[in-house]
Amino acid sequence: MSENNKQIGFVGATGLMGHGLAKNLLLKGYPLVYTMRKRAPEGLDELGATRAADNAELGRISDVIVICVTSAADVEQVVSQVLTDPKPGLLILDASTSEPSTTFKMAEQAASKGVKFADIPLTRGPVEAEAGTVNVLVGADNELFAEVEPIVSCFADNIYRCGGLGAGHIIKLANNTAFQAALTTLAEGFSVCVKSGVDPAKLIEVLGGGGFANGGTLKIMGASLEGDFEGLKFQLDNARKDVRYFSRLAADLSVPLPVGDGVHEALEIASAQGFGGEFCAALTKSQAKLNNITIGAGEPA
Repeated sequence: MSENNKQIGFVGATGLMGHGLAKNLLLKGYPLVYTMRKRAPEGLDELGATRAADNAELGRISDVIVICVTSAADVEQVVSQVLTDPKPGLLILDASTSEPSTTFKMAEQAASKGVKFADIPLTRGPVEAEAGTVNVLVGADNELFAEVEPIVSCFADNIYRCGGLGAGHIIKLANNTAFQAALTTLAEGFSVCVKSGVDPAKLIEVLGGGGFANGGTLKIMGASLEGDFEGLKFQLDNARKDVRYFSRLAADLSVPLPVGDGVHEALEIASAQGFGGEFCAALTKSQAKLNNITIGAGEPA
């Protein structure tokens, strides 16, 4: 079987990230079948995609299944269904941001059915997913990586071989926690500036002239001062989930996280304030509400 004749199954094709991945697999010539919960993924049928009745059927007919769902619990549910009666030689690729412990558990269950498993979490956002230019962080041994690489290259700008199984998810959680730490610190800096009578936009300007130059965090949070909270289309509650996963992993390894735990607390506060369903730049709104101030062009607290 030639590489792009492999039947791709896809779980999560209606998601912000999954839709772009599925579309680019189709554009590269792979036959693709998907499952859905509530609605059909826009535009994929026109590119030749078809629908499976459920995830069990997807497991029976696919050579490769890409999973792009929200949580580790979602991954467990999908994998258990896919493994009902899997096609011999099936390969499962988990593009979700999941917990490494779940990754190892799912890989073990898959192996018991003769199924291969690799983690391929993503960085960058929905715009890049649609363009086929996400970063893919692969956790797989050498032999399996050779099988994974041509598939993920259909939607990747950069492919990072992070190590063996689980390494992709470990790097992804560390990446997201570090990124959220920067967003959180900037939001807190805005509050200190405002309460001191200083324009918070000056903080963005100064950081942009130093070590933070051209940083995505400055663009995202600087835009929030102008009332634009969509610079990063990533839901705050999803960020909270990712940092929680990282904290659990660190606890299992006896690694103290004074910064990481503080970031998680900031996200917990923002979620409790009602911003969990908004994008991460809503941390600026959270700080305004927490301190009873107006930050930038936002509504008065």
